[in-house]
Amino acid sequence: MDSKKVEARLNELRQKIDSIDRTILSCLKERYQLVKEIGSLKRTLGASVLDLGRERAVIGRILAENKGGFPEEALKAIFLEIVHTCRTAQEPQRIAYLGPEATFSHMAAIKFFGHAANFCPQESVLDVFEETEAGRVHFGVVPVENSIEGTVSTTLDAFSDYRLKVCGEVFIPITHDLLNQTGRKEDIKKVLSHPHALAQCRRWLRKNLPSVPVEEVSSTAFAARWAAVDPSVAAIASPFAARTYHLQVVAKNIEDFHGNVTRFWVIGKESPPPTGKDKTSLFFSISDRPGALYEVLHCFARRGINLSKIESRPAKSEPWRYFFFLDCEGHAREEPVSSCLEELEKICAHLEWLGSYPVGEEA
Repeated sequence: MDSKKVEARLNELRQKIDSIDRTILSCLKERYQLVKEIGSLKRTLGASVLDLGRERAVIGRILAENKGGFPEEALKAIFLEIVHTCRTAQEPQRIAYLGPEATFSHMAAIKFFGHAANFCPQESVLDVFEETEAGRVHFGVVPVENSIEGTVSTTLDAFSDYRLKVCGEVFIPITHDLLNQTGRKEDIKKVLSHPHALAQCRRWLRKNLPSVPVEEVSSTAFAARWAAVDPSVAAIASPFAARTYHLQVVAKNIEDFHGNVTRFWVIGKESPPPTGKDKTSLFFSISDRPGALYEVLHCFARRGINLSKIESRPAKSEPWRYFFFLDCEGHAREEPVSSCLEELEKICAHLEWLGSYPVGEEA
């Protein structure tokens, strides 16, 4: 084929792409307006804007209809952003998270709510709870456990003081880079990061920077922000933080164990309705007598309810007394979990339903 025919064909194909792009834009605008009308009807009914079951069904249907014609992960990312953006047409979403900008909590918030939401960084996990309970934000995003370092106790303990529910969960893979202004290791006089990040990189630091002092700060992003103004400081933080604060990478993936994942909870005033694939979180205490914990666990075992987590926490007001946090499969409004909760109310000294929510997609 000669060059003129090639050029003609290229122009023809580009014109078709331009036409398709205009069609996509027109459809997006129409979808946005339809969702806005749905939001108006929801407000009339007093229904929640956040409908995770419907959103999950939309994404599932799109992926099923795709049948491999478009790269699946890219298609999922595109439609998630469309769904998240159209959600703001119903009601602008204000989301609190453990800041500053570019923390892993920020990444989790973006993954769950999309880029169109209004993100409000907070100085502490308790501030996220406070802003959410006070209604100054619609939802909060807080870390709850790490696959290596374990539970974030501040988050679990906060449920004793704040009347909030778990509305969703997000899993974020954790990778740590060593960042500074120059990208040179010899310029580092101090390393800053969150305590969990320092613990996850302890072996690498001991081997590669044995004489450099380390200091704990409130978040990995705060460490990156500090490194951005002090050339003697290096931060252990994410690649997202490196881009946000214009830092150079001294060393990549310095965590001692790979495959590290942090689980985040989305907290709000109400838990979503059943979606068909849900998880329930509970907080309870038991009487100090033999077999009390066995009775609780037997309630689940007898009904074939799978437990994915159980952990004890000391009661701060009463020495040597413990509360338990538990995750199980299923929704509190559906059997067999609903009848299990009814029985637990009779045998537990205290029982609190923290929320039922769609199972998050693990990283």
